[in-house]
Amino acid sequence: MPVIIVGVDGSPTAMKAAKSARQKALALNARLHVVTAFDSGSAEFYGSDSDTWVAPDAYSAQQIAQSVASELQTPELTVTFSAARGKPAEVLIEEAERHHAQMIVVGNIRMRGLGRVLGSVANSVAHNAPCDVLIVKTDNLHI
Repeated sequence: MPVIIVGVDGSPTAMKAAKSARQKALALNARLHVVTAFDSGSAEFYGSDSDTWVAPDAYSAQQIAQSVASELQTPELTVTFSAARGKPAEVLIEEAERHHAQMIVVGNIRMRGLGRVLGSVANSVAHNAPCDVLIVKTDNLHI
């Protein structure tokens, strides 16, 4: 069964990407694997205003992934979840390799302005993924 990987961090924009990943998984009769990355033992907040994201601790990351997986679950879809230590792009790529994923789904937040210059999760994943990458337009949030 094909696998689609989606990264989440508890934000509304990540949830928009996750819902798009669910649609793709249903259309492709694939399993959906929800992943949250964490870097340290405590939660950290980055950015400002609508461009804020969280680097949760291991427990919070697991809870976020599990909560999103539960919300995405349907009778027709198998949804699994995990949390892994590392930078989000690296974790998504590693999970895609581990699961032999057909696709990684990410949002386009931080692909413009300073985030584009410094690099974004979507940019890093698009250039390094072992599979197809779908970049969902999440910067115009209408969930």
